[in-house]
Amino acid sequence: MPGIVPSIPSMSTQIEPYLFFGGRCDEALEFYREAVGAEILMVKRFSENPQPMPPGAIPPDWDGKVMHASIRIGSSVVMASDGCGPATGFSGFSLSLSVATEAEVDRLHAALAQGGKVTMPPTQTFWSPRFGMLEDKFGVGWMITVAIA
Repeated sequence: MPGIVPSIPSMSTQIEPYLFFGGRCDEALEFYREAVGAEILMVKRFSENPQPMPPGAIPPDWDGKVMHASIRIGSSVVMASDGCGPATGFSGFSLSLSVATEAEVDRLHAALAQGGKVTMPPTQTFWSPRFGMLEDKFGVGWMITVAIA
C-alpha cells in the first residue's frame, strides 16, 4: 500500500526451525548429536510442565515425552518436540547445512542418511564444488553444501 513502510525486523531477529517428532524426539536428539555434532541445550518433558496439559491434549502415556527441546548445530538453533501425538511427517522444506569442505559434506551426508533416503548423492554443481540432499530416518529433508563466499 502506498505510504506504508513495512516494519523491518531487528538484526537480532532469527528464524529457528521447530520440528515435531511424534513420539521419537529423544531418538532424534541423540541421532543429531551423533550425526552432526548437535549440542543438546535444553530438554523439558510434559511431566515438568507446571500447568497440567488439558485432558486429552496428549496421549495418556506421554508424560515422559519431550514437550520442548533445543539443540545447536554449528551456530544455529533448532527446536524440537514430540508434539501432541503421532507424527504427521515433514514436507515442503529442508534444513540446509553449509560446511567448509567437500569431505565434510560427504561425512555429514553419510551420517544423516543412515536409515534414511538419499535424494541426491554428493556431487559437484554449478553453485558448489560439493552438494547433496537426503531425507533422514525421521523424514526431515537435508541439503548439505560447501559454503562459497
